[in-house]
Amino acid sequence: MARIGTGAVVTTLTASALALVTVLALQAKSSANVTPAASGKPGASASASAGASAKASAPKPVAVPARSGTGKRVVYALGAKRVWLVTAAGTATRTFTVQPSTLSPSAGTYNVYSHSADTRTGSDGVEIKNVVIFAQRGSTVFGFSSATDGTTPAPDPAKKTGGIRETLGDGQALFDFTVAGSKVVVIA
Repeated sequence: MARIGTGAVVTTLTASALALVTVLALQAKSSANVTPAASGKPGASASASAGASAKASAPKPVAVPARSGTGKRVVYALGAKRVWLVTAAGTATRTFTVQPSTLSPSAGTYNVYSHSADTRTGSDGVEIKNVVIFAQRGSTVFGFSSATDGTTPAPDPAKKTGGIRETLGDGQALFDFTVAGSKVVVIA
């Protein structure tokens, strides 16, 4: 009886495995290319399920809170951690969640008194931009800003600050929506 060396066995097994992987890859590629969209006619079940999927995943609009004032304004709901940019007609052009700091402003109506796109260091030590300041209580200043790295982490509970953080896109939208003197309504 002839003896087969270990090298020959390993070579044969490796070649067989590569051949199997190639066959499976070709099968996967050919099945991926045969779709209803590729044939030019989507199947009824494909379009129905796509429509149902889009409806299920579309976020429901969040209405502007009742009793949040009138006219053009920024509405900040403390409990919901959400901001609305509201037109003079009372329609929200954008709404988004925010990350509040350890201290919060009291409910009420305020006016923006500082509005700066400059990059600076926030009172929590984070580099921020698009700063919109609207209130102050004692030495704590309350305002919206975005961290330049785009993050919105929970604040350090040891630091008593009033920065309200939003994403870079939301921060830019809020900054563009406001000017010095713009109304900010804070609700519970």
